[in-house]
Amino acid sequence: MSQALTTQAAAVPAVAEENHQYLTFSVAGEVFAIGILVIKEIIEYGSLTEIPMMPSFIRGVINLRGAVVPVIDLSVRFGRAPTQIARRTGIVIIEAGSDNEKQDIGIVVDAVHEVLEIPNKEIEPPPTFGARIRTDFIRGMGKVNDKFVIILNVERVLSIEEMAMLSSISHQGESGGRGEEA
Repeated sequence: MSQALTTQAAAVPAVAEENHQYLTFSVAGEVFAIGILVIKEIIEYGSLTEIPMMPSFIRGVINLRGAVVPVIDLSVRFGRAPTQIARRTGIVIIEAGSDNEKQDIGIVVDAVHEVLEIPNKEIEPPPTFGARIRTDFIRGMGKVNDKFVIILNVERVLSIEEMAMLSSISHQGESGGRGEEA
């Protein structure tokens, strides 16, 4: 009996690895996807508090049930114009960071589409050229209905270390500019 349970338990992870579920959404007219395991919730855009002297990709913070959550504008993070807020604009709350240091981060998206199951065999490696975002931001290209969906590498896009470094560089530039004027 226990041997049958062990065999069945061993088979379950193999099946789970064949297909992964992804939340699809659009940013600046392109469709992206993030694995649902890091997504905590999706909320309407609103009640955002802007924080002075932050990098342009940090849109501000929201109060989410008593917790302060920074909100990143993915469009700006990808080197594009800021997201124009519209009726379907939303904030996807993602748990980012390492096991030791987890941080909830919101990302602004033009619209949330659906949750899709993309088989591993339908995921191509990131392109080596031609992508309109940094290739290290791309985990892979998922083929869905004869179209490609860019599967984001959340650890790179929302790298707490890189964003902190960019923030400190931004602050140094601003304070250095003020020091020269004084």
